[in-house]
Amino acid sequence: MDEQTRELIETQIGHRFADPAILELALTHASVVESRLASNERLEFLGDSILGLIVCERIFARYPDLLEGEMTKIKSLAVSRQTCALIAQELGLANQLILGRGMQVNGDRPASLAAAALESVVAAVYLDAGYEKVKSFLLPFLDPLIDQAAMSGHQHNFKSVLQQHAQQNLGQTPMYRVLDEKGPDHAKCFKVCVELAGRRFAANWGQSKKKAEQMAALAALRELGVLQDSEDGVLKLGNGDSAGGVAAIDAEPAAHEA
Repeated sequence: MDEQTRELIETQIGHRFADPAILELALTHASVVESRLASNERLEFLGDSILGLIVCERIFARYPDLLEGEMTKIKSLAVSRQTCALIAQELGLANQLILGRGMQVNGDRPASLAAAALESVVAAVYLDAGYEKVKSFLLPFLDPLIDQAAMSGHQHNFKSVLQQHAQQNLGQTPMYRVLDEKGPDHAKCFKVCVELAGRRFAANWGQSKKKAEQMAALAALRELGVLQDSEDGVLKLGNGDSAGGVAAIDAEPAAHEA
């Protein structure tokens, strides 16, 4: 690897290597060396675990009301091969891979190669400068992906989305107030509203407190402009991005309103 290429990569990831050789190893594919031990495969193994740990930490911290299964689903999206490949391409790592002649192809390189490049470079940075340095260059890429995965893969967690928005933008936590209930004990309906930052948002009925709270959170997200209804009936983020699976949950019919 020439000095210009190394400096370009270091600029992209925001780290100057004390040991430049480890960066070259991270970008050396097995197709170009006689022994696979001289390739980036061992670094890829280590980087995969480091990346997974960082993502797990962020999900745990950013979504404190999610259960293990829900967090696992977000992680699987945030550290998928496709996601890693996209980050690698944005950093320009995929094009810097050192490949054997048989791997040289026209057009884009396979996503698996790009993803492996990211994981290997993650391990290289970790070995060269430590865990916190890896986090500092990865989090600007990972945080939006984690939030997007939470929005698209967890349509029943409007409460989580609202809590995240409220804590990050208002420095407060939403409060849920039961305003009314009706029906027999075995089939009660509850009317719940959200109170946040001195505002009371539209109340919603639900066939359980949990469902009513989710619908109340959705109403608050709409009023705050965090989620918007598009013409095709799909909920979208306020910036115009699709909220994907968030739209899959149906609001409680208006007929339940007392």
